[in-house]
Amino acid sequence: MPQPTNDKKAHPKDRVTIQLDRYVPALLTWISNKLSRGASVLYLENFGVGIETWRCLVLLAAGEPISAQTISQTIGLDKASVSRCFKRMLSDGLIELKDDAFDKRSKLATITAKGQQLHNQIMAVALVREQALLKDLTEAEVETLLVLLNKMHKNLPSVEAASQQFVQQQG
Repeated sequence: MPQPTNDKKAHPKDRVTIQLDRYVPALLTWISNKLSRGASVLYLENFGVGIETWRCLVLLAAGEPISAQTISQTIGLDKASVSRCFKRMLSDGLIELKDDAFDKRSKLATITAKGQQLHNQIMAVALVREQALLKDLTEAEVETLLVLLNKMHKNLPSVEAASQQFVQQQG
């Protein structure tokens, strides 16, 4: 775990900083931002859709009808962004919407044949990008990475709770 440093050569002695090369949230953010930016440009130029549409298509391709709210909760996008994405996808013929039998305020999306075809095209390049990202890792390291990332994902509610508790104790 990174510890704050007080490197007298690099910083004034009253400045304490995080070691960014060991601070997991920074590394995850930088990797995610760069991957997303590159993918969004690539997908927009070659397939006419951005990263948000791709993320929705991935979940829709699993086959079950899904709401904007569920996609929002699953991938961490705000619901308004997912709803706008649904509108674009609907007008492009990538999805169909129907009323949710259990929640009349909600619509469920299903992927169309056109949407599935687009998903399959983008998936091919997405997997090439993943392979390039992981090229210097062994199979065992990839498996370990996946286990660790899934553990961190499960810890996200604890992160928010700990943050709120810290802020309340400080104030």
